[in-house]
Amino acid sequence: MPISKICCIGAGYVGGPTCSVIALKCPHIKVTVVDKSKERIDQWNSNKLPIYEPGLDEVVQKCRGINLFFSSDIEPAIKEADLIFISVNTPTKTCGNGKGRAADLKYVESAARMIAEVATSDKIVVEKSTVPVRAAESISNILRANIKSGVSYQILSNPEFLAEGTAIEDLLNADRVLIGGEESKKGKEAIEQLCQVYENWIPRQNILTTNTWSSELSKLVANAMLAQRISSINSLSAVCESTGADISEVARAVGLDSRIGPKFLQASVGFGGSCFQKDILNLVYICECLNLPEVAAYWQQVIDMNEYQKSRFSAKVIESLFNTVTDKHISLLGFAFKKNTSDTRESPAIHVAKTLLDEGAVLHLYDPKVEEQQVINDLTDPSITTEPEQVRSRISIYKDAYSATKNTHAIIICTEWDEFVELDYKKIYEHMTKPAYIFDGRKILDHEKLQKLGFVVQTIGKKLARTGISRVWGSQPQI
Repeated sequence: MPISKICCIGAGYVGGPTCSVIALKCPHIKVTVVDKSKERIDQWNSNKLPIYEPGLDEVVQKCRGINLFFSSDIEPAIKEADLIFISVNTPTKTCGNGKGRAADLKYVESAARMIAEVATSDKIVVEKSTVPVRAAESISNILRANIKSGVSYQILSNPEFLAEGTAIEDLLNADRVLIGGEESKKGKEAIEQLCQVYENWIPRQNILTTNTWSSELSKLVANAMLAQRISSINSLSAVCESTGADISEVARAVGLDSRIGPKFLQASVGFGGSCFQKDILNLVYICECLNLPEVAAYWQQVIDMNEYQKSRFSAKVIESLFNTVTDKHISLLGFAFKKNTSDTRESPAIHVAKTLLDEGAVLHLYDPKVEEQQVINDLTDPSITTEPEQVRSRISIYKDAYSATKNTHAIIICTEWDEFVELDYKKIYEHMTKPAYIFDGRKILDHEKLQKLGFVVQTIGKKLARTGISRVWGSQPQI
């Protein structure tokens, strides 16, 4: 039987956009997104969605109340659904066995137990969250251990390959959809039913089917490989700064090799987001559990290099400002981990801000999409500081870049928002304390033009000529 009703447990960055596009492209399917957080559901039902994603507002407005629904009433949605996506958070464990590396599956387990308790008819249960290999087996064990008479389950893996900032485009024009399931007759039938949902807009040749374990591992490997490219180019940015090479020119030359390609070769202050670090740590933990220490160490180095890049960048800011930022006013432009999203999870801006706050700086922050309360929550989190009130007294959040940079000693570009390229830096320079510094952590500005205006400019992977200041921003600063 074709799928006519879908329930998605989890109204986050994956579940919300994914199910909104399914509703748009499958008007014959009723799609209900549920979440325990009434506040989040209320936001999905309002004119201001809980997440920012280009194109998402338009899709939700077109489908909401017709065949797309957001609800905190979870049980009825589970009962009536033919297919249930589990799209809940899978954070890295903060305690116990695997602390700091293993994925915490408590929300996945909770969702599975709720389905087992509520379901009264056959269900296809699809893990959409990023999960470790063999998580589907855990879901299956829970469901089948609590099975009711006349109810059967098929468990599928359907990982998302979305990039925040382009999620809607990625969903509408996916280069592939991956579905994994059991190689039994019923397993293949369940895979086919989910394939038919996606075939409403995705060509069949772009839908790849595998066994469950291959599907789960493919998601971790995809993110690990992408993060590896970023850490690789960032490691070489340090070499460029010490030799006089330009990392942008190196990346362009290397990217023209058809075997390598140009994507994910942009050096920066470091990668962030909810997936890259979490998934690599999860992969490291899996390798350790499989007694593959060399493989674990290899992938751990990708994380270590990312941390090194963030620390290196932060340290050079302080060194350049005469080795002290105590009571200096510094503007951070951008707080999201990348442009076109409001997501701040693992954002490099948090690391930079923490380092500067620890050194006694006063921060002026501006991001066009991150809410003020989110910034405060991130910088006063117990993992960041033990003195939240002191942090609050040293941060100010502004509504525009011009206000945020006024009377500051330095500007740090932490997120590559397009509007930062278009700012009137002549106007900004006139209202800054001199000498006025710009640290371009995303390599998006015209550095020569800024220098002509009077700025002392530093960036990543390039040694800039300076007037009056002979400091070289490299691994061994020269004064």
